[in-house]
Amino acid sequence: MAPLLVSAETLQNPQTKHVTIAGDPWPPYLDDRRADKGIAVQLAREALEEEGYQVEMVFVPWARALEGTRTGMFDMIVDAWWDSDRSRDFMFSRPYLDSSIKFIKRKNDPFTFLGLSSLAGKNIALIRGYAYNSDFLASNNYNTFEIRAFPQGISMLLEGRIDLMPENETVARYQLSQQDKAALQQVEFAEKPLSHNLIYAISGYQNPRHTELIDAFNRGLMKLVSSGRYKRLLAENGLRGIFDNAITPTQ
Repeated sequence: MAPLLVSAETLQNPQTKHVTIAGDPWPPYLDDRRADKGIAVQLAREALEEEGYQVEMVFVPWARALEGTRTGMFDMIVDAWWDSDRSRDFMFSRPYLDSSIKFIKRKNDPFTFLGLSSLAGKNIALIRGYAYNSDFLASNNYNTFEIRAFPQGISMLLEGRIDLMPENETVARYQLSQQDKAALQQVEFAEKPLSHNLIYAISGYQNPRHTELIDAFNRGLMKLVSSGRYKRLLAENGLRGIFDNAITPTQ
């Protein structure tokens, strides 16, 4: 399915109640092949519609989405991890989804992730612009290979050019089940997660509407939680929400 594009006029002269969300495919959270564009987009759209906004989704490479949202060319990203560098450029919503990051390895590779020391000497692919665990990034006992996107990393893994790649397990399994079932049978996930990353909506501080948009997202999201809509949408996608236990609508 072709991505929904936004005209230059719309981007340069945004209407008060128009919101442009940017991101790259990260199914099932962002998926350009689905009519609803993915569960994160659907939740964000419904949350913002509760507050009277019209939402438009634009699929672009992740680095462009991040930079464009930082400068205000795009209004929001709805599948961002938090890190200290990003917090200087973006206002974050309350977290609304969870993300378990695990190492992907070749099937039958005896590697067991026991902590950062167990990565010594490993060749690891990292996607450009992703906000990985800070302690992991600060470690210097492994070799890194910067890649553009998930499929590139899987190809390198199966070719033996890298040993490991960290990714959201839900995203990785979904993408492979939809796009490369043969590869799914050739890889495994380390049992212990590298990290648990919460997922946020963000808007760049250079966007004059950043506070307005994030506040509207938070208010609309709580309406979806209170009505049960949030839980139903996630269940339809085989997911559980963080509001089940970690956060309640009154927090």
